[in-house]
Amino acid sequence: MSTTKQQPTTPVGSLRHPAELPFFIFMAFLNLVIIGFIVQAAVMLPVLPERLQDTGWATAVRSALIGLLLLVPALIVVRETQRAAVRGTAVELSPRQYPELFQTADAFARRLGLRRRPQIYLGNGNGALNAFAAQATGHDYVVLSNELFVNLYHNNRDGLRFILGHELGHIRLHHVSLWYQLAVAYSERIPLLGPALSRLREYSCDRHGAHLAPLGMTGLVLLASGRHTEHTVDVNELVRQGRSLTGFWVAVSQLPRSHPFTVRRLERLYRLGLFHARLREAETETPV
Repeated sequence: MSTTKQQPTTPVGSLRHPAELPFFIFMAFLNLVIIGFIVQAAVMLPVLPERLQDTGWATAVRSALIGLLLLVPALIVVRETQRAAVRGTAVELSPRQYPELFQTADAFARRLGLRRRPQIYLGNGNGALNAFAAQATGHDYVVLSNELFVNLYHNNRDGLRFILGHELGHIRLHHVSLWYQLAVAYSERIPLLGPALSRLREYSCDRHGAHLAPLGMTGLVLLASGRHTEHTVDVNELVRQGRSLTGFWVAVSQLPRSHPFTVRRLERLYRLGLFHARLREAETETPV
């Protein structure tokens, strides 16, 4: 009884990865530096000698300035057309359309303190195991691919709940907000730095998913081993595999990736105690 009282009031502010916000601030500052450089170069361009005004550098500055001026309207167009496409090609969950998952999403939104209930869509992923969160004017929404849905809806709801909670984490942490995307629009394109910020976001959202679905480890197992294997993979062995995932080449291989290695994501959630099932077994069977 005391457990059920604590669940809704568990603070979710601590679920963000501790390095994410400082790194985002650094990336936002770097973004401002890039924008300042573009504006300064564009201002100086008319006063340059004519022989320099037709060079490749001058053309690049003009193109960058045009891109900067069109950035906000272009992002708005992309966000609005993407939502329109989702509405026209995917199935929206409702009290009559997969009501159980709809109610779960509604409960998760309340637990995370979201200011509006996100719309949930079931889309055709064309074979991809994928889900994403997005935003348009006045609307937050999540799209779950059919491939994830088929595997987890009937046989393991907790895995699907973890994935749903992960995507709602993106909404709660404003990763899909227009201001957030503008704040890192240029710096996020820098090799290594952009992927590093993306990985920190994924770690933060994994924590939200595990907080909402502490038995949802199969959501990550499915991403690691593919379809139809989430019940046959030994989770304890996979956690051990994650613990051993260290070394120079592992770090180098991770650098350009937008998502952390899946087994590392799983191991970290166990280490934090956010995944509950089989945690004791994994600890007792693994030599310390």
